[in-house]
Amino acid sequence: MNWFLTTFREHPELAVFLTIAAGFFIGRFKYKTFSLGNVTSVLLVGVIVGQMKIDISNDVKQIFFLIFLFSVGYSVGPQFFNSMKKSGLPQVLFTVIISVVALVSTWLLAKMMGYNAGQTAGLFAGAQTISAVIGVGGDTINSLTMDPELKKSMVNAIPVCYAVTYLFGTIGSAFFLAQVGPLFWGGLKKARQQCIDLAAKLGVGSDDLSLISTFSGIVFRGFNINSDSFFVGKTVREVQKKFIDDGYRIYVERIRKKGTHEIFEATPDYKFQAHDDVVIQGKGVGIITEEKIIGKEIFDSQLLNFEVESVKVLLTNKKANGMTIRELSHQYVDLRVSLQKISRVGTEIPMMPATVLHKGDILTIIGPQKDVKEAVKLLGIPDLMTNTTDLISVGLGILLGGLVGVLAFHIGKVSLSLSTSGGALIAGLFFGWLRSKHPSVAQIPQPALWIMTNLGLTAFIAVVGISAGPSFVSGFQQVGVMLFVIGAIASLVPLLIGIILARYVFKFDVAIGLGCCCGARTTTAALPAVQDSLESPLPTLGYTVTYAVGNTLLIICGIIIVFLMN
Repeated sequence: MNWFLTTFREHPELAVFLTIAAGFFIGRFKYKTFSLGNVTSVLLVGVIVGQMKIDISNDVKQIFFLIFLFSVGYSVGPQFFNSMKKSGLPQVLFTVIISVVALVSTWLLAKMMGYNAGQTAGLFAGAQTISAVIGVGGDTINSLTMDPELKKSMVNAIPVCYAVTYLFGTIGSAFFLAQVGPLFWGGLKKARQQCIDLAAKLGVGSDDLSLISTFSGIVFRGFNINSDSFFVGKTVREVQKKFIDDGYRIYVERIRKKGTHEIFEATPDYKFQAHDDVVIQGKGVGIITEEKIIGKEIFDSQLLNFEVESVKVLLTNKKANGMTIRELSHQYVDLRVSLQKISRVGTEIPMMPATVLHKGDILTIIGPQKDVKEAVKLLGIPDLMTNTTDLISVGLGILLGGLVGVLAFHIGKVSLSLSTSGGALIAGLFFGWLRSKHPSVAQIPQPALWIMTNLGLTAFIAVVGISAGPSFVSGFQQVGVMLFVIGAIASLVPLLIGIILARYVFKFDVAIGLGCCCGARTTTAALPAVQDSLESPLPTLGYTVTYAVGNTLLIICGIIIVFLMN
């Protein structure tokens, strides 16, 4: 044991990785839907490891935290700036109001309880489930003019208060939104029916010529044309027009002429003969419905063995921005491509005919190489597959953001600044937006971004926990069990006001309204709970914009609340 103590004290970096590994291991475990999560688990393990009184430089903590904040800003940057356009303004305004309510309600509760700036920052971080405030709150406290020992005491209080309030902030918020939220729309039964009605309004179940429906996947099937088939004597163009007139987006991909071994790609003017073999691409339901006019289905490995290309496209085309999938499909009806997936702010969103596309969305399309290349030109730029992170942009971004952040503004005797952490967040937003405009600039592959975000945050939290470990118990005794109750109130007040605003002021549908509440309060864990409760994926449509804006605003609020308490 003495050897371990000595080793960890002489090599504190080993203690950090021990904390991360053990924290992630504990974070894996779930009881039904309950889980501590990686961040809380790492923090608590750090507190235990910190009982060995391991001294770690604050510089280590700050480096990891700046990497984390830059990556967060980078992830949400495109959606953050895109949301400022007219179509996204209601959700942006909703998020601003919720952020202000979260800030003011937490501040008033802290004033009532006599908490100091550190305790309040921890309360805000845990109750509003915004872990980054642990860092920005500590940075802001360190920038204040006060006794160094008092600063240290306040900074150490932040993780204590965060740990006490975070569990209800996560689990309580998820339960409240999923179980109580639907009551404001007439109860769970009516809320689920509203989701069905909204899905119908968005085009689910209609015979629409949308690129793809999640309720009916794209298939490739082979047929031999019967002598009495509709195809006989018709051109490819005429046949495909017939399918379109019937309400299905079905294409002829390949043809093998009767009595030959020649297989070629379908051309618009080719005229079919009886007993030609063809490959048809389209929605399964459409092909099944139309197969009676095509012929007999066949399985021919040579005919069906051909390559289709799947490509991720970064949507940059101004004309496509703001279009629905239906409108996009009608405009490019001759392209034999299918839309497989849409990702926004790293979250997959439901694909309905009336789903609106936003600049910065990542679209996954599939089809013949020639058509896919044409579709990419019309939509934007291929999401370039690279294994190399542009560390020039990362380093320069954090540097410039930090330099801006340390600039102080003086109002009377009060000195205000974003701090280096706030500056890194703003820089991340800018570089993420820049990359959506120019994909070859500031490239960070998704796996690398995951490492920057998760390792950056958890390594920072590990150091926080280890550093605060020796004073954690005394800090908990100081704030008392009452902090848990205050944290619950601070969590629920913004959610309750958010639900009321979503229902009666903004008049959002239940799915959009509850999705907005999840995103504005950055309660990621609440989103699947709401989706399960409503039996619908649609809340995601309200989550993405509000999460991008809320994540940014709540981090900034973490800076403001320290100044308010000081």
